[in-house]
Amino acid sequence: MTSQHAILTAEAHRDLAVRTDHGPAYGDAQMCCITVPSEFRAVQGSYPILFRLNDTRDRFTALAMFGFENGENLFLEDGRWDARYRPLAMAIQPFLIGGAPGGDGVRQVHVDLASPRIATDGNGVRLFDELGQPTPYLAQMAEQLRSLDEGYCAAPAFFAALQRYDLLEPFTLDVTLDDGSRNRLVGFHIIDEDRLAALDAVALADLQAAGHLLPIYMAIASLAHLGDLVARRNHRLSRG
Repeated sequence: MTSQHAILTAEAHRDLAVRTDHGPAYGDAQMCCITVPSEFRAVQGSYPILFRLNDTRDRFTALAMFGFENGENLFLEDGRWDARYRPLAMAIQPFLIGGAPGGDGVRQVHVDLASPRIATDGNGVRLFDELGQPTPYLAQMAEQLRSLDEGYCAAPAFFAALQRYDLLEPFTLDVTLDDGSRNRLVGFHIIDEDRLAALDAVALADLQAAGHLLPIYMAIASLAHLGDLVARRNHRLSRG
């Protein structure tokens, strides 16, 4: 689907409403989404966090994992998202942060008018009230956008530190499910715990001073949820 981004304004979008339902029809059928280090504490409570090199192999991103293959989200259950926390990159849909037309550095809320979350049937949550003021829902979305944008801008320093201390190692997961079928996660990286444990006091102090140690440990802790993904897949298979 082609995106149709526009700066969100009360004048142009006074009557706009957004569907907050969950399901494939609303773009939720995703295997993973980008997450940022400032969000790792919340994300690790429900999802594995893996790292992946971009296509040019010069930059890492962090991903919250929802499934084993493209289009699979094992947290979608009968029209609901079965987790206490939804990563910001999913929660802010159909909004995004964009620059002002003049390029003066001011960040503004944009909306994708082509998103399936845009309500066209009179249902949904309104963005502005009758006086043109932002609704509590829009205020919440703006705060989440701000958090994601700040986290995204701060992330390169985190990934640079991981690479500086060579703390990422390739990771492949092979899983045999209850029905005998095999699932595989390949092409990802995780924190190298042995190398982390071998760092000297100077390196650890550097990571701590920059605020990187906490997200590193959160990413390690999140790997416990790989088993949960397997259990969710087996449960789905058992239901046919």
